[in-house]
Amino acid sequence: MLERVSRTLGGAAPAARGLRAVLAAALLTVATYAVAVDLRGDHPDTYVVKRGDTLWDIAGRFLKKPWLWPEIWQANPQIKNPHLIYPGDVLSLAYLGRVASASVQPGPRTEAPINAIPLAQIEPFLKDLRVVDSIDELPYVVGLEEDRLRGSNGQLAYVRGLQDATPGTRYLIVRPQKRYRLLERAGLCCDRVVTQDLDARGKPLLSGDSYWSEVVFPTKNAEFLGYELMTQSTGTVTRGEVGGIQAATVLLDSEGREVRVGDRLIPVQAQPYDLQFFPHPPKQQLPYGRLQVMAVADMYTTAGPRDVIAISGGSRQGIDNGTVFSIWRRGHSVTDRVKDGLDRDEDLTLFENKVRLPDEYAGHAMVFRTFGDVSYALVMSSVKPTRVGYELKHPDAPY
Repeated sequence: MLERVSRTLGGAAPAARGLRAVLAAALLTVATYAVAVDLRGDHPDTYVVKRGDTLWDIAGRFLKKPWLWPEIWQANPQIKNPHLIYPGDVLSLAYLGRVASASVQPGPRTEAPINAIPLAQIEPFLKDLRVVDSIDELPYVVGLEEDRLRGSNGQLAYVRGLQDATPGTRYLIVRPQKRYRLLERAGLCCDRVVTQDLDARGKPLLSGDSYWSEVVFPTKNAEFLGYELMTQSTGTVTRGEVGGIQAATVLLDSEGREVRVGDRLIPVQAQPYDLQFFPHPPKQQLPYGRLQVMAVADMYTTAGPRDVIAISGGSRQGIDNGTVFSIWRRGHSVTDRVKDGLDRDEDLTLFENKVRLPDEYAGHAMVFRTFGDVSYALVMSSVKPTRVGYELKHPDAPY
């Protein structure tokens, strides 16, 4: 409809262009209201926001699709900031046919606004995990005080690559622990995400699985997604590379994890991540197979509600904080034993002769920290465990 209006008014005089803008705005307003009325039948007339509430939980009481919660508030221009809802606010809903309107009666504003999810559940991942495109240029620990194998709070680490660092400069000591890649299986069933553990030098540890992948799939078909870094500690430069000394001295000054030779350093940032997350659908749907679950936090193999997963997409794919995806178990391809015979061997059946089964819905996840080609997301709801290799789709995907 918008396209039809645009074509009709495209060649109009300047005076008509204002009318075009008014009509477009009106149509967008109608569209907003149409989305907002997808409400649950058992909604309350009013709701008082309580401490401990989350936007996701509140939207789950009102809407069938919690990731569309801003539509309730954004459909009402009298609300100055629909993103800031506080404990004590009274949310009232009134309905007239298929049109919904809402108004907020402000509370005392004595507490911080509520978030989409409790920050305590994701704070360790916000502070301790990050993904970078390269680690080769990062300064690294080359030795420790008294030739120790591990260093901790109050001890010294000696670092190469800090030639210009001045005393008092603070750094995070991080450890490269994984390398993420996406292998294109040309002519076969699907792409494959590869997660490789790294040694003390930041080089991939070869295992039977990674060796098999490297041999079967040429490196040129692999899309590098990033290195995952885990924060180990923080440190302050006490002496630079002076007097012929080829390593700077860094005093470890936090009760973090132990530091070892090979750990890297990155500058401390005051606030490198967001503290507010607003659920919304993705801006675009990427090709099937591009977005997958690459890893589950804490070395688990499956994830349930409130578990963190790493996914193979980030800001370069238009993903931002708050983006909601549905999670799907990829449908297997099986031999048609009714047609081909009960004794047909699965391994001897060509892929193109197999029957592709439907994907199976597992749950929803919301992105809370995004990097170039990798993001971290929190599983918000699930009907079955989420596993590495599961697909990510638009939250409204029917299959």
